[in-house]
Amino acid sequence: MKRKLLMAVLLAGSVVTSHAQEEPEKLSSMSIEDLLNVEVTSVSKTQQKLSQTAAAIYVITQEDIRRSGATNIPDLLRMVPGIDVAQINANTWAITARGFNRRYANELMVLLDGRSIYLPTFGGVYWDVLDLPLENIDRIEVIRGPGGSIWGANAVNGVVNIITKKASETKGAMIVAGGGNLDQGFGTLQYGGAAGKATDYRVYSKYFSDSQLPGVSGADGGDGWNILRGGFRVDSTVSAKDTLTFQGDVYTGRVDQFAKFFPSINSPVQSIEWSMGLSGGFFQAIWNHEFSARSASVLEVSYDRYQRGNIVNEGEGVLNVDFQHQYRWRERQNIVWGMSAYDSAVTTNGGLAVSFNPPDVTVRLFGAFAQDEIAVAPGRLYLTIGARLEHDYYNGFGLMPTVRAAWKASKRDTVWAAVSRAIDTPALNDTTMRVNFNGFSGAHGTLFIPALVGNPDAENEVSVDYEMGYRSTVSKKLSLDFAAYFDQYSRLNTSEPGIPFFESQPAPAHVVLPISDENLMHGETHGIEGFADWKVSDRLTLSSGYAFEQIHMHLNPGSLDTTSVAAAQGSTPVSSAQFRSHLFLSHGVAWDMAAYFVGRIGDPIVPSYTRLDTGLTWQAAERLSFSIFGQNLLQEEHLEYVDTLGSTASTLVKRGAYAKMRWTL
Repeated sequence: MKRKLLMAVLLAGSVVTSHAQEEPEKLSSMSIEDLLNVEVTSVSKTQQKLSQTAAAIYVITQEDIRRSGATNIPDLLRMVPGIDVAQINANTWAITARGFNRRYANELMVLLDGRSIYLPTFGGVYWDVLDLPLENIDRIEVIRGPGGSIWGANAVNGVVNIITKKASETKGAMIVAGGGNLDQGFGTLQYGGAAGKATDYRVYSKYFSDSQLPGVSGADGGDGWNILRGGFRVDSTVSAKDTLTFQGDVYTGRVDQFAKFFPSINSPVQSIEWSMGLSGGFFQAIWNHEFSARSASVLEVSYDRYQRGNIVNEGEGVLNVDFQHQYRWRERQNIVWGMSAYDSAVTTNGGLAVSFNPPDVTVRLFGAFAQDEIAVAPGRLYLTIGARLEHDYYNGFGLMPTVRAAWKASKRDTVWAAVSRAIDTPALNDTTMRVNFNGFSGAHGTLFIPALVGNPDAENEVSVDYEMGYRSTVSKKLSLDFAAYFDQYSRLNTSEPGIPFFESQPAPAHVVLPISDENLMHGETHGIEGFADWKVSDRLTLSSGYAFEQIHMHLNPGSLDTTSVAAAQGSTPVSSAQFRSHLFLSHGVAWDMAAYFVGRIGDPIVPSYTRLDTGLTWQAAERLSFSIFGQNLLQEEHLEYVDTLGSTASTLVKRGAYAKMRWTL
């Protein structure tokens, strides 16, 4: 491989042409005004100009992805102010928006081409299998704040929508290969083409293998992992009014981690090394139909299936159907309505340490929404009124309304405000999961087992959010974006002691001391977020961001909880900041740098840290580039998060470097 890489470098040196500078210079010459006129779809499920949206939204473009040096989606999200990204170990992350971070952060909705990948088992996202060639991503639209009126339950504090390129935009062959001390080896093979005049396609295969990180005590963390994935996309124009998209993938891999294990009910819980097999895939079909110049519809049907060989041998099959219709009424109103149905069949096979009762559950959810965007004063003032009514498995119907207004104070300035209600439904770990902890002997030799026991009567958590923001293109080279928010939360989960009960099985007989989830906490959060983009020149671009948040929680009368308030208030840093720069040097060489400051986490205590990533990219020829990046360069290693559930051991994020080649044919 070394000889082949050397030959490729020598070949590149012999084919450098004037094209080596054309692409970087063209991308760097785009004005800030052009970038803010990018159309986004995640706020209202219809196309809107970014500069006119009445929401706190940040768009990660393909150019941002290329410049970042990130090799996974969690690291890409670090550039978004208000998004808290904390790496627990080599293959596990805690990611959320606007507070309440944990391994399974259930307030953040994550979508891939509009397909929800939020899972009801643990109430969150498995970031380790959210993987695809980053070169195929068109953009990532990130909403900080509620999106429940459009996307439904669990879009409480944010929405991340990953939107991939059309097959027509990825024609030809692509080879990506690289490796380093942490990303030990990775590569992508892809080919895109046309089947006739009306159909485009692409197929790809991607593989990576990451090494383990050091443990907190200094030993190896035992958290290495690898995944092999293959996928496809087909876009076809069926008629002048109809287009079809089919896409999907399959994957297999292995994740190493430490897991909790109970040899017997009267033995201490052990932490054992566990090699977990991963497998799964999805298929998605999208039908776009245009009735007229004013009316169009979209029907999406998808099926996901995965299996995780963890301590409960978890598996799930998810069927999702989503329909929406858009109608422009006269010149002042844009009406969107739709319906969706979600069916998730979960299977588990737990043990003494962790189990689910019942082990197999089918969770169903369906809903309908409607939204009307009204041009009160065309070109100046827009009012959006909408709501979603949804029926969930545990608590029946819930209403999520929103009112948003955007005022174009001038051609360059937009002021917006919004009031929204969102709900977060219980997950299976809230309702059916049981976790046993180390037992102890009391008087007369009685064995007591503390246990976390699910509550099937857990209620929906509720948020009412007040937001306002200001967005300005100060000039063609400078833009500013600010948002402020105040959120009121009710019926938040607490951990309450229950009535002890006797169990004869598994032997020996014992008394269970239960703790279960109740909804006895309320409170509020408030904060500000801002970012700026400055194109100093055609060769130099600077970007910066900052987020500040305070969380205040309170227990309801009657609660005996002693941990939830501190855990919620200390779950995320008060302050965080980002700074990125892109400098085009000469002869096709560009230098990128990114610095991320993350403040102290209060519970459990994790010190603040600053992460520095930097790298050089050489566009050796029009279709050939080489990159070398260093990550976490300021410290040899640092801690980012401690999983209080104890479901996985934390390790230390380590300094790393890698080299990459990208060749398109």
